[in-house]
Amino acid sequence: MKGSLIILSFFATGLLLGLFRWIPSSWSSADVSFYVLCALMFSVGFSIGHQPDTIKQFRRIHSRVLFLPLTTIVGTFVGVLVVSTFFKHSVAELLAVGSGFGYYSLSGILITQYKGAELGTIALLANIMREVLTLLFAPLMVRWFGKLSPIAAGGATTMDTTFPIIVRTSGKEFSIISIYSGFLMDFSVPFLVTLFCSL
Repeated sequence: MKGSLIILSFFATGLLLGLFRWIPSSWSSADVSFYVLCALMFSVGFSIGHQPDTIKQFRRIHSRVLFLPLTTIVGTFVGVLVVSTFFKHSVAELLAVGSGFGYYSLSGILITQYKGAELGTIALLANIMREVLTLLFAPLMVRWFGKLSPIAAGGATTMDTTFPIIVRTSGKEFSIISIYSGFLMDFSVPFLVTLFCSL
């Protein structure tokens, strides 16, 4: 829990610094975010590559776990259908929002282009909340629902921003599953968002 709060505090600090313009505006450019993400992915790759039995770990994964991205997508859509009665938007539009799977930067932009700023903002906030809740509650998810639950909750973020907390709470043996699931869900976002926006 302590690790989650530390990560969340960094997010909150960045948010406040951006809101009050206490750092140069150039720091908020996409280039800086890209380089920070590259550094994060380098450290993730190094950590996994440094483990001599990485490939063996992937081969030992139970075949049912390979369906984790699919079950996460289905579970997300079921959740969207459950809450759809509380929104004025169509089910297709809300499924487009849910199809972000935490990838708020891409899904928010796509939905804004297709459906306008209001739905794009909803997508941004919904997907940020998915990421933040995973960061904050990953230890409790592991305790209550098992070690795969933070990976399912993190969606497309499990190969980057939520990866460190997943490894810390679920264990290093789940690092390959986390990256595998995050990669496939990342890949699915533009296709599913575009599909539901076009309905």
